[in-house]
Amino acid sequence: MVLELPLLELGFTVSLRELENPQTLRQGQSDLAELDRASDGAVGRQLKNILNTPLPLQTGAVLDQVVGTPLLEQVLLAVTTLGRVDALPQDLSGADLSRAVAEASAAGELTLLSFLRALPGESVTVDLPQAAGALQRMMGQRRQAEALLETASAVPVSAQLLQPGAFSVRRSEMGVPAAHRAEPLEVVVIEPERQDRDRVVVISHGLWDSPDSFEGWASHLASHGYRVLLPRHPGSDSSQQKAMLSGKLPPPTPDELRYRPLDVTAVIDAAGVTEVVVIGHSWGATTALQLAGSQPSSNRLRQRCLDLNDPERNLSWVLQCSFLEAADRAGLADPRVRAVVAVSPPMSLLFDYGAAQTMQARALMVTGSRDWVVSPDPEALTPTVAARTQGHQLVLVDGGDHFNLRAPAGGDGGVLRSLLLAWTDAAFAAGVQAAPALDAPPLLPPSGWGNDQMSLVLVP
Repeated sequence: MVLELPLLELGFTVSLRELENPQTLRQGQSDLAELDRASDGAVGRQLKNILNTPLPLQTGAVLDQVVGTPLLEQVLLAVTTLGRVDALPQDLSGADLSRAVAEASAAGELTLLSFLRALPGESVTVDLPQAAGALQRMMGQRRQAEALLETASAVPVSAQLLQPGAFSVRRSEMGVPAAHRAEPLEVVVIEPERQDRDRVVVISHGLWDSPDSFEGWASHLASHGYRVLLPRHPGSDSSQQKAMLSGKLPPPTPDELRYRPLDVTAVIDAAGVTEVVVIGHSWGATTALQLAGSQPSSNRLRQRCLDLNDPERNLSWVLQCSFLEAADRAGLADPRVRAVVAVSPPMSLLFDYGAAQTMQARALMVTGSRDWVVSPDPEALTPTVAARTQGHQLVLVDGGDHFNLRAPAGGDGGVLRSLLLAWTDAAFAAGVQAAPALDAPPLLPPSGWGNDQMSLVLVP
């Protein structure tokens, strides 16, 4: 193994035999053994923890399920930027990986050390400078957001929007039939005890998440008179993740890009309404934009997914690039969707620039300044600036990351509760005038929807 260190421009080379335990390392002849002796064994103890800790027993079963899937191909492509195995074929299907795991676990517990020894080739190189470069790129994708925060003022807070409304709230669950699913969809229903059933909001969760993470949003809206429906997307929810990690199911297929909007359409059918607001987080935000009329396309995916040095590459590209096979048949606009909120949306590759011109619903994009998963730029800032002439808007949350903008049950509704309520109120009040149009007046009022925990900024 060669551990290449940044700045020092050198690498520590060690035979894998020396890494079996700290004693063999200290007695070895490698330069890493010299470093271990100089550190009084600290290096060896750390490496033992890393290399000899048993990996999950189901690792082999997981790989059997994921070999050949688009999501694994994108993960392996991303991993190749961090190192290399000499003489290892560039197989992104995972077949070589699966064979190595089977060999490594044949004699006992599977560890990272036994796995490395089973790989073909003479050496493994962990390229730490390359990893540092990727980190610097991710930090650079936050600079535009940080610059905006330095020049903009936080939106003021309004107690009327921040506090719960006058309605008491009840929670229930129901099943909704969907022709594209084998089983009825599980839907959480959060609604006021007395309400106008025509005021409906649908919330779509993200990859390997669930409705539970957004019941705080739903309860706040319901207390102000809205009926909120939260479908569980069975092909990409938390249950699917657990089954995948135990080796029972493969990762989400590209077809889930089509199935998720169809899930929401089935829920709208069951609600029996002619207009709704859809709110989504992460992949759910992408779903919301599809329903609003953004047409997915394979054009940018084909152009940029294989360029590992693309300066705009971020973690969300792993998911977006796995959609390549389904992108051109995933346009599923629903005319009943009046407006959408897309929180942390992965979208820079999936939608062509100019996709906003085809939308029938107004969109509010929300991004956190510290989101490492779906970076503020290029995923939200650049596409939304191009779409602002149609009346779409963008809110930046100072200190928001990919997970702290959610609001599970039992809380106060989270940092976005006033914003979601203000946008939903405005969309229903505007009626047909909520539709995007050239130089359309903004739906979001200029103030009142801020938060007292994190600063919310309307990007001009």
